[in-house]
Amino acid sequence: MDEKTGRYEFANLDFRREQRTGMGETVYCPGKTCAQLADIIRAFQDVGKSVLCTKATAEQMTYVGDRIQCLECDPVSGVIRYSAGARSRLPGRVAVCTGGTADIPVAEEAALTVDFFGAAADRYYDIGVAGIHRLFSKLESIRSADVVIAVAGMEGALGSVISGLVSVPVVAVPTSVGYGASFSGLAPLLSMLNSCAEGMAVVNIDNGFGAAVMACRIIRSAKRIGEV
Repeated sequence: MDEKTGRYEFANLDFRREQRTGMGETVYCPGKTCAQLADIIRAFQDVGKSVLCTKATAEQMTYVGDRIQCLECDPVSGVIRYSAGARSRLPGRVAVCTGGTADIPVAEEAALTVDFFGAAADRYYDIGVAGIHRLFSKLESIRSADVVIAVAGMEGALGSVISGLVSVPVVAVPTSVGYGASFSGLAPLLSMLNSCAEGMAVVNIDNGFGAAVMACRIIRSAKRIGEV
C-alpha cells in the first residue's frame, strides 16, 4: 500500500473522509476476499483511524478476527468495528425499531452504526402492526428520541404508523423479509415511498447503515444549530 494515498491495487482508501463529512470511511464487505478485507482494516489501524465494515460474512469475520486484534465482530448484523481510541459522543438518541424479529439483523446494523458514529441507540424490537399494542406500550419512550429508525419487511407499515405518532424525523428501512409477493423487499420499499405520513425519509432495502448515517447527521446538524 502507498501510505500517503491509501492505494492498493484493489482499493483506494479514504483516510480523510471524517475531516470532510464528520464521519469516517465505511467498508462494504461483499465482493472482497478475506485477505483484501484484512489488508484494508490493517491499513486503518496503521494510520490510527477507526473503521466500520458492513455486511461481512461469517467467513470474513472469522478470518479477520483470527488475524487482527481489537476488532468488534457482530455475527447478527455482519458489522465489524475497529476503534482507534475513545469515540466522541453526540448529544442525541436514536430509537431503532423493528416490525418483527426477522428484521433484527438490519436493525442491529443500524444500531451498531449509530453507536459507532457517536449517538446512543435504544432498541425497540418486534413491535410491528400485527400486534400494534406492542408499539403503543413503547410509544412514550420512542417519542423521547431525537430520531427514529423504523425497520420493517412484509408490507412495511411500521414507518408510516410511527411517523403519524411522533414529532421527530423518521428514517424508514425496508427489509427483504416477507413472502413471495414482497419481491425481496420491493413491496415494503414502495409502501414506504408512498407513505401518507409526513416526516419520513426512506433508504434502500436492508440499508441499516444508511439509515444510521442519516440519523447521526440529523443529530449533528441539530447540535450545530444549537451552538449558533
